[in-house]
Amino acid sequence: MRVVLAGGGSAGHIEPALALADALREADSSIQVTCLGTQRGLETRLVPLRGYELELIPAVPLPRSVTPQLLTVPGRLAGAVHATGKVLDRVQADVLVGFGGYVATPAYLAAKRHNVPIVVHEANPSAGIANRLGAHLTTYVFTGQPDTKLRNSKYLGLPIRRQIADLDRFALGDKARAHFGLRPDLPVLLVFGGSQGAKSLNRALAGASSAIRAAGVQILHVTGPKNLGEGQGAEGPLSGVSGTGMSGAVPYVALPYVDRMDLAYAAADFALCRAGAMTCAELTAVGLPAAYVPLPIGNGEQRLNALPIVQRGGGLLVADAELTADWIKHTLLPVLTNIDQVAGMSEAAAAMGRKDADRWLAKAVIEIAATERAKKAAATRAVSGAGEPAASPLPRPPAPAPVPASPPAAEQPGSLFTPRSTRPASPGGRPQAPATRAQPPGSQPAPGGGRHRHAR
Repeated sequence: MRVVLAGGGSAGHIEPALALADALREADSSIQVTCLGTQRGLETRLVPLRGYELELIPAVPLPRSVTPQLLTVPGRLAGAVHATGKVLDRVQADVLVGFGGYVATPAYLAAKRHNVPIVVHEANPSAGIANRLGAHLTTYVFTGQPDTKLRNSKYLGLPIRRQIADLDRFALGDKARAHFGLRPDLPVLLVFGGSQGAKSLNRALAGASSAIRAAGVQILHVTGPKNLGEGQGAEGPLSGVSGTGMSGAVPYVALPYVDRMDLAYAAADFALCRAGAMTCAELTAVGLPAAYVPLPIGNGEQRLNALPIVQRGGGLLVADAELTADWIKHTLLPVLTNIDQVAGMSEAAAAMGRKDADRWLAKAVIEIAATERAKKAAATRAVSGAGEPAASPLPRPPAPAPVPASPPAAEQPGSLFTPRSTRPASPGGRPQAPATRAQPPGSQPAPGGGRHRHAR
């Protein structure tokens, strides 16, 4: 079986795709996985590191408003569709799985054109342009959020790395703290803002770090590669602070980047972070409560990611403009020093987590590919046997059901939808609607641990 994954651009698109790739390999080591990406995306570093083949295609950003750049889109999109089609034919793809972003749009159109089954996964509550298009080209659509409104969709959860999904924070806690140079006897606040850091989080922390350590709370700060030193207080990264009633320093550990986020989660009791879909999925999977600070750009999807967690008691929510040193001192710090409250929030966060979305999506993809192969084989047999005389007369089949109306002409990208493939097609030249669909689980998995480390 040969699977092509379209999830390039940002880590929010790449990481779920790679989690699925790992789950497919876990289910069947003979499955061949090829990832699509662009030269400027993070996938050029992340995909080879995980050991998967990467094929680069031209990037085609879709403007969100009417600009002169919009006029160049059709030509560039056609080129990207052609390049993607060549990849699909060369690897003889059995199925294409898209996760949105720049790579997904040409991938969906090329798969439709080359008669390759399409699976769509949308991570965010508000679907992006690429996945809204993809959902019109297939009935195999899954979402990472229960409230996502997308055609033909079923809620599955967001695939995350096994390294995170299988993490036992409390069993690994002391080892993880030793790894970062933290003390085993004091709570830890983990501060991070994504792969590039977050300046607003760093600035707010800079004015509150002394108060945090004075209260006996350690800080593990992932600043971002270009921001090391921004969040440190006047005393420096590892100085002692009076007022804790304990001897020794209360560590502040600042790092530009962390490759082992599983260890960072295991070391922490609480997080201060952005609210990307992957961040929310990972924190709930490991039962780590957080103060979420949604990115103040885009269409507000980060706030929507965090809101269900906060509403169920698994975290706090603060707007980027309202995140200040005073907010940390007067709102966050009282929570950090309340062991029972943190323990309850940890349990609430864990109850929201879904740890096996990667395996369920892999199972669905394998079943979809098998179903579509069987349909194509049946169609081929029907066509090849059309000229043979029947053994006995058969009743005339009923007239076919009317074909649903096509979308308005404005939504049709012209010939890009036209299948042009030597692969066997279903009778009549149009792909038939699938007879069955892979059914993801309808119930939540059992929640993970939620007991606070210092409540033991």
